[in-house]
Amino acid sequence: MYRYFSSLLIILLLGISVKAQQNLAVNDTVEYTEKYGIRVGVDLSKPIRSFIDNTYKGIEFVGDYRIYKNYYIAAELGNEEIIFEGDNIETITNGSYIKVGGDYNAYENWLDMQNAIVVGLRYGFATFSQTLDNYRIYTSSDYFGPDIREDDSETTGLTASWAEVILGIKVEVLNNLYLAANVQLKRRIGQNSPGNFDNLAIPGFGRTYDGSEFGAGFGYTISYMIPFYKKARN
Repeated sequence: MYRYFSSLLIILLLGISVKAQQNLAVNDTVEYTEKYGIRVGVDLSKPIRSFIDNTYKGIEFVGDYRIYKNYYIAAELGNEEIIFEGDNIETITNGSYIKVGGDYNAYENWLDMQNAIVVGLRYGFATFSQTLDNYRIYTSSDYFGPDIREDDSETTGLTASWAEVILGIKVEVLNNLYLAANVQLKRRIGQNSPGNFDNLAIPGFGRTYDGSEFGAGFGYTISYMIPFYKKARN
């Protein structure tokens, strides 16, 4: 009889212990909600550069939409005027561009945080014009001074396309208000140029270089999220 009660007590204690562990596991799992919506904003670096650099004018609007956990569709839309002042040529590039693609958030947030370490891909397309403002005729001697010709001829209907990889961070500084910084590595896919000179700059792509299809850029953005709904997540 003693052995029977001892065995029953051990079984009961084991049962209570297993039940307590199950309850503890349930209590350790916290369910919370995450916001899903559209985030829209502007690249602050372009108006700042427009203010301090008299060879540049530009504006870019940014946006993204969360579609699943850490995945977002994203786009940028902008307009730029870039004056290139070289040793022998001066050109004016003017046009608009759009970039579309997606972002992945590689950062695992704490409870109720929505910061991000962003890795993204974009396809960019620009339509623009190139104006040859003036150019210098090459001579072997500058005895008579430089021979600079005013031209002011404009070529319209030009296009260019490229792909880019983006790496950046986004931080929620206030409720639904985000500050972000990013760097971009770009590779030109295709372009058409004026008949008498190459594209020295492309809106959205930036400066081009002889013998290279690559370019680079950066951005500092401020954006606001408009929440549409929330999803539960453990």
